[in-house]
Amino acid sequence: MIAQIPFWQRKRLHEMTAQEWESLCDGCGKCCLAKLEDEESGEVYYTDLVCRYMDQGTCGCTVYETRLEKVPACTVLTPDRVNDYYWLPFSCAYRTLADGRPLADWHPLRSGNPDSVHEAGVSVRHKVTSEGEVAEQDWEEHIIHWVL
Repeated sequence: MIAQIPFWQRKRLHEMTAQEWESLCDGCGKCCLAKLEDEESGEVYYTDLVCRYMDQGTCGCTVYETRLEKVPACTVLTPDRVNDYYWLPFSCAYRTLADGRPLADWHPLRSGNPDSVHEAGVSVRHKVTSEGEVAEQDWEEHIIHWVL
């Protein structure tokens, strides 16, 4: 009976295997958006700019295995640090489960379809520009106002 309950409903984040943990990522690409932080208020603003290594068609990292060598500031989410990343989008499965909420119907683990995140319009597919195409001093012009 327990085996019929999906792992994300019966395990805490720190109890998951590496494969289970990785499978929680819905592939939305929102964590790869460049973010700007107001030094005075601490408020974080998302931009429509993504890491140069994002495949904008799949919203996946093209250098995932070596991303930390190529982008030392890349975020590595771990079960014990999920809550440290306050800027994670509300829809992020890691944040969702850490908050005690159920995965959305469009999440690939629920739908069985890896494209359901894109079909639901939740991903950044076709909404972003590579950070390499915009000078850093112009990033403020790329702050987004769409719902994350």
